[in-house]
Amino acid sequence: MSQQFLKYIQRGATAEVADAVAADPTLLTWRDAQGVSALMWSIYSGQTIIRNFLLVQIANANLPLDLFEAAAVGDPAEIVATLEAAPDSSPQPLLQLDPSAASNQVNSYSSDGWTALHLAAAFGTPEAVALLLQKGAKVDAVSTNPQTNQPLHAALALSRNPETIQLLLQAGADPNARQTAGFTALFSAAAANRRDLAELLINAGADPTLTNTFSQTAASYARERTHTELADWLERL
Repeated sequence: MSQQFLKYIQRGATAEVADAVAADPTLLTWRDAQGVSALMWSIYSGQTIIRNFLLVQIANANLPLDLFEAAAVGDPAEIVATLEAAPDSSPQPLLQLDPSAASNQVNSYSSDGWTALHLAAAFGTPEAVALLLQKGAKVDAVSTNPQTNQPLHAALALSRNPETIQLLLQAGADPNARQTAGFTALFSAAAANRRDLAELLINAGADPTLTNTFSQTAASYARERTHTELADWLERL
């Protein structure tokens, strides 16, 4: 049933998810082989209705969220509650891959390679991002999955929230940091045709002349996607 449940979530089959949980409430705590929860899958899949349904059911069952779920949901109160709980009370084991952060839960990695700050930047809220930064989250943490990206990359690729991006930049995020294939955050702004975000990055020191491993600049990347006006602007910088 667990794999079928995951398929329901990914398809956005709301009625089937509700029926499955009613028949088997343990699905609320189900995790896949990598340790990713049903709630996280609803977030990764962009299934907002199912995410909200699972959150209500989890709350009704008095089940705790782990740090990564709380960050991805963007709930500061849940983040605080998780950080204040005993480390061994988290539903998901925390992978301490950075020895300097061994006693700092906020910089732990999820089973699929993200820090809480990555998840809050990608899916959560500026309030969650601000709280995690206040608690000592590393703005330059690199994911341990194939993306090898930083929270700023995650924010530009997914949430594209200007307030979140500004918070990360103010906290010292490097606008020229590279992720897999040499992409910088500016490439994501270019792909999304978001001049407002590109301007935030440029004002923070982003270099529009940098190329990825395919010898593309952010301008050529934008032009390839027919974002001509943005490409012209980037080329004039």
